[in-house]
Order: sequence, then structure tokens, then C-alpha cells
Amino acid sequence: MGTATSSMAAKFAFFPPNPPSYRISVDDEATGKLRISDVHHRDDVDVLKLTTKKGNEIVAMYVKNASASLTVLYSHGNAADLGQMFHIFSELSLHLNVNLMGYDYSGYGQSSGKPSEQDTYADIEAAYKCLEETYGVKEEDIILYGQSVGSGPTLELAIRLPQLRAVILHSPILSGLRVMYPVKRTFWFDIYKNIDKIPLVGCPVLVIHGTEDEVVDFSHGKQLWELCKEKYEPLWLKGGNHCNLELYPEYLRHLRKFISAIEKLPRLRNVSEQSTDEVVENSGNTTEQTRPSTDYKEKGRTTIGHREKSRLSTDSREKSRSSTDKRDKSRRSVDRSGKARNSIDQPERARNSFDRFGDMVRSVGLCSVDCLKQTAAEA
Repeated sequence: MGTATSSMAAKFAFFPPNPPSYRISVDDEATGKLRISDVHHRDDVDVLKLTTKKGNEIVAMYVKNASASLTVLYSHGNAADLGQMFHIFSELSLHLNVNLMGYDYSGYGQSSGKPSEQDTYADIEAAYKCLEETYGVKEEDIILYGQSVGSGPTLELAIRLPQLRAVILHSPILSGLRVMYPVKRTFWFDIYKNIDKIPLVGCPVLVIHGTEDEVVDFSHGKQLWELCKEKYEPLWLKGGNHCNLELYPEYLRHLRKFISAIEKLPRLRNVSEQSTDEVVENSGNTTEQTRPSTDYKEKGRTTIGHREKSRLSTDSREKSRSSTDKRDKSRRSVDRSGKARNSIDQPERARNSFDRFGDMVRSVGLCSVDCLKQTAAEA
């Protein structure tokens, strides 16, 4: 039943550009190097085809920056593909001084298969694996960036990477159903349950959202930020809507500030090198490891820039490493509790709720990138 419902939800929630905005061609017959059509050839961009564990072949692009120390893995929004994002990715790599990998979800652009929640999880895994195995990028040097619906696969991967450097959420969603209907609890048939996953992310999180977002209400980004364990100063763009945040000067300025702060942080793998006394001093009891205290939440409202001076949340990193098993249990318990809550009235209430979900999702896409064409032209 869960698989069937997820498949139905996919038909409503995913809007790949039709036709795709680009084609793939062979740039060099001798090496078999690929290129994206209709964009200027760049030696610093690799175009790749990656096979996912679901058996789909997805297209990815890797923008190299010789002076970069960090790599961004970018999951784009709905109704977008690499052809539309090419210039934005290239500009971000240049101005943020990072390597950047972007990829198309299954069924998007020239990627094979059909889009679904589970397929997007397999897609981002394939892109992450490529960074590790092909480019030698380490987990602690990766920043995950999720835009709109891309916040779903981003957070799913983030909760499984205890040494991840940071996460950026751009116009993120609390969950698929909550985009359309202000439900107060998580239903078993919902997709991208970000509201349940964000407290499990142990690295610094930056949230960016427009206050006049007409697709994903500003309250989504605000609530996700409030639930973060490691808060970074958020960027609330006054008057910004769902697809024009890149046009605001503050957008790039705030991202630069965030990347600069993250570069100064010690890698999480160095936590194990602390003295026993320091680890004991920074470790809380079991309850505190799974849920930040009230005092910690207040501290979280300060910027990382301030926290650098006082040893940014070393205890939180230790907690994230020591509670990996606990997170897995928590993720399973969330799914089980969602099912248990709905098991009694599932035949009628769940069916009616899903009907409303379908009707609402049919009328609204999680993101449209028509307005991003202006961004690309500006770049």
C-alpha cells in the first residue's frame, strides 16, 4: 500500500520540464567526454552519466574550482533540469569558491526512469558516491544544498552522514502534504517528511526563504530553522518569492559569509582527537544528546561567526557521532508511529486526506523555474 501511494503521489508532486531543456552530446570522440548542448563549452565542467541503485541512468555535472576546499552537492527544485541550472551552478562555483555537483533526478532532463521520492534518494546517493569515488571528495568537505523539493533528498542524505560539513536549505518544504494543507501531524502517505528529519541533522544548517513565497509558504523555512540542532543565521528575503531569491544581492552575500564561516570550522573527524577529559566535559546525558536543551536552543540563535570564538558546538558534533544508531531508530519510529496513528481510521480518513492531497498538488508545483531564466541571463 505504501509503495502504491508513493507512486500516486509522485504523479502529482513531480513536474520535469517537457521537453527537456538540453541534450547530451559527445564532446570528444577519443575520450568519450560528454557535454550539455546549447551552452558554451567549459574545460572546468565535467558532464557525467551515473547509474543509481534503482537502475536508472542520471545526468550530473561537476564544476571544478582549482582553489576550492569545499564541494557543494546541489539538489535543484521542481520543474528544472541541468540545462536551466547550468549557468547558475557555474556562477555559484565561481563566486562561492567551491566545487559544485548538480544532478538531474530520474525522469528529469536526459535522466532515465520516472521520478519518485525513493528514486530521488537513489539519485542523490549516486551523485554523492561519484564525488567520493571519482573526485576523492571526503564527507567532511561536502555541503549539501537543497532547493524546494530538493530539500527532500538533501535531508534524507544528511541524516546518514554524521561527518557532513554543512547543509543549505533554499525555500525548503516541511513535507509534500504540508505544502498544500496545514496538517499538524505526519501521515503515512506523505512524502519528504523533512519536519521529522531536520532535528536529526548534526551539522550547521543555513535556511534561506522568501517572505512572500507563493508556492511554499515562508512558515516552512522558519519552522525548519527553529527545529535545527545547529542553527546558522537564516536569510529571510523580504518580498522574495519562490523562484527569484538568486536575484537579491543579499543571497550571494549571505552564502559567501556562510561558506567562509564553514571553512574556518575544524573537520568533524578531528573530534576523535580530543582528550578524554574534553569529550567528557562536552558530552551530555542520553536525553540531552537526542534533544537540545532550552539553553542550547537560545545559543543556537546566535551566528556561527560568534560561535567560532567559543569553539562551535564541539559537543554537538560528538553527540551527532555518538547517536547515529539512535537516529536510525528515531527514523524508524517516526514511520512506525505515523502508521500506528492512522491504522484505526486509515480506510476512510487516510483515503479522504490523500484525495485532498492529490487535488491540491495537481493545482500547484513545488517549484517552477521559468523565472530562473532571468537569473541565468543575468549570470
